[in-house]
Amino acid sequence: MRKLRIVYMGTPDFAVYPLQKLLEAGQNIVAVVTNPDKPAGRGQKLQESAVKKFAVERGLPVLQPERFRDERFLAELKAFEADLQLVVAFKMLPEVVWNMPPLGTVNLHASLLPDYRGAAPINWAVINGEKYSGVTTFLLKHEIDTGNLIFQQRVDISDTMTAGELHDQLMTVGADLLVKTVEAMAEGEYPLQDQIGLLSGREPKHAPKIFKEDMKIDWQRELDTIYNHIRGLSPFPTAWTELKHKTTGECISLKIFVAERIPEKHGKEVVLVSDGKKSLDILVNGGIIRVKELQLSGKKRMGTEEFLRGFHIGEYTL
Repeated sequence: MRKLRIVYMGTPDFAVYPLQKLLEAGQNIVAVVTNPDKPAGRGQKLQESAVKKFAVERGLPVLQPERFRDERFLAELKAFEADLQLVVAFKMLPEVVWNMPPLGTVNLHASLLPDYRGAAPINWAVINGEKYSGVTTFLLKHEIDTGNLIFQQRVDISDTMTAGELHDQLMTVGADLLVKTVEAMAEGEYPLQDQIGLLSGREPKHAPKIFKEDMKIDWQRELDTIYNHIRGLSPFPTAWTELKHKTTGECISLKIFVAERIPEKHGKEVVLVSDGKKSLDILVNGGIIRVKELQLSGKKRMGTEEFLRGFHIGEYTL
């Protein structure tokens, strides 16, 4: 099996483990491309991406282009003479980049394509109450997440799994799938399946970027829908709601990280119920959402009991 020259492209934690597994498998990573350092936190100090930190530790050359069409970057990238490029949790690339290597550019995507194309496949799979998801390797082409499929691996989603837990499972499974893909491409024997054939005429499910309003909990919805919404956004970017002061009308923002779902026929309107000490329940259509972990705006994440010790919940309503 010939040793491919590989350029690896990625930014967040999700992209670190696959890079680590490729190196452990003896793959020849000749360079890493990641986002430029950016200011973060109160001091606005420059922060390196998770992938850059890992690559520097391993002594890998790192490129951080501001623009992918920059002639200097393109010249540097071409000089590495890559046979193959791998993309994991990275930006959209122009054709001049993804079409550069002889074998093209492979993307690892956190869903079973053609479903859940887009920026937030992990979140939307849980929000929509799916029973399973998975990872896919495919070759990039013009339209986002539409290229020919190489390999897929399914992962089950339990009724209580959060997006964060699914993220970690898909990261592990995806790393192995990427190694398998590279090995198959080095052998020159790998499948390429057109996504259109898998759709059988239906529209694929989509996974668009999530904005703040998408994260707000609609308490008028049904129990399972609300519960899936909370766990599908936990721990990031996090479902939120507003509490309104009964006297002043002042509204405060509250993030909900963990909740329990209790099916029950109570025949009541949406209402906030608490003993002021240990429990914080929202009665909704079909049952009760019992809040277990939450975060008040400007405060730390905490359990419900700790929260109630310092907050007069009886003064607020939804």
